[in-house]
Amino acid sequence: MQLAFTALFMLLFVLLCLLGILANGFIVLVLGREWRRRGRLLPSDMILISLGASRFCLQWVGMAHNFYYFLYLEKFSTGPARQLFGLQWDFLNSSTFWFGTWLSVLFCVKIVNLTHPTFLWLKWRFPGSVPWLLLGSLLVSTVVTLLFFWGNHAVYQGFFIREFYGNMTYQEWSMRMEIHYFLPLKLVTMSIPCSVFLASTALLINSLRKHTRTMQKNAHSLQDPSTQAHTRALKSLTCFLILYILSFMSLIIDAAGFFSTDSDWYWPWQILTYLCTSVHPFILILSNLRLRAVFRQLLLSARGFWAV
Repeated sequence: MQLAFTALFMLLFVLLCLLGILANGFIVLVLGREWRRRGRLLPSDMILISLGASRFCLQWVGMAHNFYYFLYLEKFSTGPARQLFGLQWDFLNSSTFWFGTWLSVLFCVKIVNLTHPTFLWLKWRFPGSVPWLLLGSLLVSTVVTLLFFWGNHAVYQGFFIREFYGNMTYQEWSMRMEIHYFLPLKLVTMSIPCSVFLASTALLINSLRKHTRTMQKNAHSLQDPSTQAHTRALKSLTCFLILYILSFMSLIIDAAGFFSTDSDWYWPWQILTYLCTSVHPFILILSNLRLRAVFRQLLLSARGFWAV
């Protein structure tokens, strides 16, 4: 029964990742073609293509990492695989969180109407600063990756040196590193983009909610296209907010070591961890006019192909 439970959730995890890979790959291909055709991208498209590319790579690395960790736990813990996967995963994960944050901030400064001088300055400066913010995010992610790499290298070296504080075993020392180094580091490095994301999304949701109520009071019907657009935007933002928080919390809990490969809930927890990177791309596709039009054409072409 336990084997069937594990196999089921492993299959669901793979299907979820493959769907996310297809959706993120689609975003990158469509916007990449647009970039090649026009020679430039809008600030929102720059963030979208960066977010799609980082998520696309993250899901491939995540699948390889999880299966190697699950099937070859001893080799993973004692060999260089921990450092190799860690380098890629930590960089891509940090980049993904920062890109998602900048997407929320961009929508916030474009839609929210505040008269505070700082916000007005941000509204004017932010779109033009997007390329530098993306490059800065990559630089920050590189520093974060090096900090995690140092910890992984210390754990790897500890297995061979066998010199620990006091009378600790390797497993005890490794767990101590997880709790006292990796967990605080992950909390600090991920809480910064998460806090910015929460603040900008809260402002954005509040602004859209107020605007929707105003439109309804001014005798706008719920079937009015403008009202429907605002309602869809609210739903999309709420979904993104929930998925982002779930991803953040699952990564923090995972860093605390609550779900090892021996746990029955290891694979369900991995599904929760990668839910945002797999589901949110579809929300982006459906809420973006250009992406939705190309996606609809693709579906129609696929339907015509199978109908032949």
